[in-house]
Amino acid sequence: MRKLLSLLFLLGLLTGRAFGYDFVVAQDGSGQYRTVQEAFNAVPDFRKKVTTIFIKKGVYKEKLILAGSKNLVTIIGEDREQTILTYDDYNQKKNIFGEDKGTSGSSSIYIYGTDFSAENLTFQNSSGPVGQAVAVWVAGDKARFRNCRFLGFQDTLYTYGYGSRQYYQNCYIEGTVDFIFGSSTAFFEDCTIFCKKGGGYVTAASTPDSTRYGYVFRNCRLTGDAPAGSFMLGRPWRPYAKTVFINCELGEQIAAVGWDHWGKETNKQTAYYAEYQNKGKGARPKQRVAWSHQLTDEQAQAYTREKVLRNWDPSKN
Repeated sequence: MRKLLSLLFLLGLLTGRAFGYDFVVAQDGSGQYRTVQEAFNAVPDFRKKVTTIFIKKGVYKEKLILAGSKNLVTIIGEDREQTILTYDDYNQKKNIFGEDKGTSGSSSIYIYGTDFSAENLTFQNSSGPVGQAVAVWVAGDKARFRNCRFLGFQDTLYTYGYGSRQYYQNCYIEGTVDFIFGSSTAFFEDCTIFCKKGGGYVTAASTPDSTRYGYVFRNCRLTGDAPAGSFMLGRPWRPYAKTVFINCELGEQIAAVGWDHWGKETNKQTAYYAEYQNKGKGARPKQRVAWSHQLTDEQAQAYTREKVLRNWDPSKN
């Protein structure tokens, strides 16, 4: 009996169940699946409990889709730097009909399911500086990312979902032009935002006019290898874009004026761009464009995680 128990425990170690994982993905065959997509497909549709997928170290070149019927999925990487989910599509790459894939068609991973979580992973679009090339496309509500990396150039992270709430904690996000963009409400906390060579725009929100909050960055660090003054904090992809930076450290890459109206004068009246108690060489409130805002202490109280995410607590499933 003791030998049988030991054998069962060893089997659990191999499959990951002894550590609370439902599925293990490993390229060397030591898990149930060799590809991430196989594990996604194995999740029961509309399951009401969390399905946890552990992904062992490796570079997984797959164009991934987590379907809308796959809710409450959590993926955990063995090593953030060495567990990499990647693909190399881009805007002008052709599909089988000779048509451009487009920005939305370029993503390396599509997340439709609600209550999705990712930890300790790297998401990448490896196509290089070839225009729009999305690493992660998120449509599902209540998506959370902790200790993850998002690697790319233009349009790295697409917070696509209308009404979607997304939370990013202790993540690294890099890019050039509009590398965090979309219509979702997203709260970034303790993240590193890396502005890559060439200059550009950190955000391009397309917040709907009916949505109170767009992007909120709290206690984040904006750094990079781009020249001083070569990056704007944001520009409005749609007229009612909303982006706020609170208690962030802004590097010298951030231009003194801070914000851009994307060549449309009326955007100055409809977009809402604000800051509160930022610091660093890029934090120059007196030189910001006149149509942006510096929040008062009272106004800043409206930007708590609880309020921004409409009472969703991302620390709980």
